[in-house]
Amino acid sequence: MKKILVICGATATGKTALAAGCAGLLGSEVISADSQLIYKQLNIGTAKPTEEEMMGVPHHMIDVVDPRQNFSVSDYRRLAKSIADSLIECGKIPVVCGGTGFYIKSLLFDYSYGNAGGDAAVREKYDKILKDRGKEYLYGLLKQADAASAERIHPNDVKRVVRALEIFEVSGKKKSDISDGRNALYDYLAVAVDYPRAELYDRIDRRVDAMFESGLVDEVKALLAEGVGINCQSMQAIGYKEVIEGLQNGYSQCTMRDIIKQNTRHYAKRQLTFFKKLPGIIWLDKEEARADAIVKLLDD
Repeated sequence: MKKILVICGATATGKTALAAGCAGLLGSEVISADSQLIYKQLNIGTAKPTEEEMMGVPHHMIDVVDPRQNFSVSDYRRLAKSIADSLIECGKIPVVCGGTGFYIKSLLFDYSYGNAGGDAAVREKYDKILKDRGKEYLYGLLKQADAASAERIHPNDVKRVVRALEIFEVSGKKKSDISDGRNALYDYLAVAVDYPRAELYDRIDRRVDAMFESGLVDEVKALLAEGVGINCQSMQAIGYKEVIEGLQNGYSQCTMRDIIKQNTRHYAKRQLTFFKKLPGIIWLDKEEARADAIVKLLDD
């Protein structure tokens, strides 16, 4: 089967450097699997890699969507799979890097999402409902359309709520009834770095501190001034939604910072839970997490 290397896991675990290092050794390229890096202009709060951090390795699926637009998992799969298959045809092993588990699973497995592609008009309808009636009302619509999916999706996870409604409306099938994802499309090697929890939280805290020192609040203000609405999908990302809430309620930057740290820790826990269920994943401690060691695993 076609080979793919996946560098995944929780936020702030050094995935970017590992992936770039592996791709460099393999003479290949990186495909980002991060639901925040896809957006243009969202740089500081997404910890978007710099040219230096990319180590001269071509990176894909970064800065591909206007921050006013929605972007679904099926949109990601369509674009990323095309890139991966093109690299494989050229004799390269794509290096997929990111912490958005649904992106990674959509690329690795036979998900069709009921053959329901993105529908801008349907999304716009539900975005308007969200703006006019609120997320609880939107969640109520999902409970009526697909109760099983509603049980698995938190009301605050508006992006997934809208996508489940979109699948139902476009395909006529409940997301919970779609039995996708059983067969791997690639011979993949997935690795993640397993930091001790206290050390992971410290890395998260330092990353958030660096974001504020680099001007996260000013970045959010500039996005709002350019017409990126507070209900846009891009602005629901951790770091952006908390700053918006802070600006609306007069919070100090210190308070915003603490809320982002807490929410990022919670997100990291969810990421770890998700990736522990990824078939065949290899967990490495920080001493083992070297590009040369990971590349050797491809031949095992």
